[in-house]
Amino acid sequence: MGLPDITVAQFEYLDAVARHPTWAAAASSLRVSPSALSQGLAELERRLGVTLFEREGRRRVPTAAHAEVLRHARQVLAQTHDIVAWAEHVRVGQKGRVRLGMIDVGVVAHFPKVLRRYRAERPGLEVHLTVASSASLLTEVAGGNLDLVVCVAPPTSFAGVALTPLWDENLFVYPTRDASGDDEPWGPWVTFPAGSHTRTIVEREVRALRRPFDVVAESNQPEVLREMVRLGLGWTVLPAAQAGIGTARLAARSGNPLCARTLVLARRTTAAAIPAVDELATLLLATPITRSE
Repeated sequence: MGLPDITVAQFEYLDAVARHPTWAAAASSLRVSPSALSQGLAELERRLGVTLFEREGRRRVPTAAHAEVLRHARQVLAQTHDIVAWAEHVRVGQKGRVRLGMIDVGVVAHFPKVLRRYRAERPGLEVHLTVASSASLLTEVAGGNLDLVVCVAPPTSFAGVALTPLWDENLFVYPTRDASGDDEPWGPWVTFPAGSHTRTIVEREVRALRRPFDVVAESNQPEVLREMVRLGLGWTVLPAAQAGIGTARLAARSGNPLCARTLVLARRTTAAAIPAVDELATLLLATPITRSE
């Protein structure tokens, strides 16, 4: 029995539908019409001989078989991205593209000099930088959409991704008022959204101290959390590098950190060896943390 004639494009369609809230948005992201998307997925179902979507009124919902096919599709897409990137490097040498993902503190505080030097020494190389949350970046590197990621270590291992520790970064409590006494009430809190790796660490440590962790506002952006503290909306926990500078700097509750988070360098375990990516990884791993805390 021969293999069914399944295309990479059909797997791209399946992945896009999983990533976007509507089929129309998925089609737009791929620059195809909604009807072409629908036909492509119907053809994938036909060639596999399994149903991937069922109708619930006007909605199409994934079947039990969908998750396994999507998992395989993303593996194929990631490996396809890898071989295309490798071939591009072989073809154009120092030209080409490196896709790097970082959480904001990496771009703003820890690695700006390294990135400037790396780009200056490779003028023909395009460095595409994505700044996002750790969870989002890990999903993108696992799917082959990013080559390297600097993020906060996830609470559990991430399938298909190798995590190399960079350093431990201390996190400090920043109150809305002078609250140095142990009997002072803590909070309420302004912090990162639920699901954030940093928030998970912070909440665990605050509750371990038998303090309340009542969240009144959320933001992915540390500068927004900083301003919320200045406005008196609540307390927050941040690395010193994101607590501001000069007279605009927040005052930590004490000189002792509440806890630490581990920053890691993430890369797909099956990624093709691309010298430009390897060189950037070596530079990032060799960069010492700026100890402002």
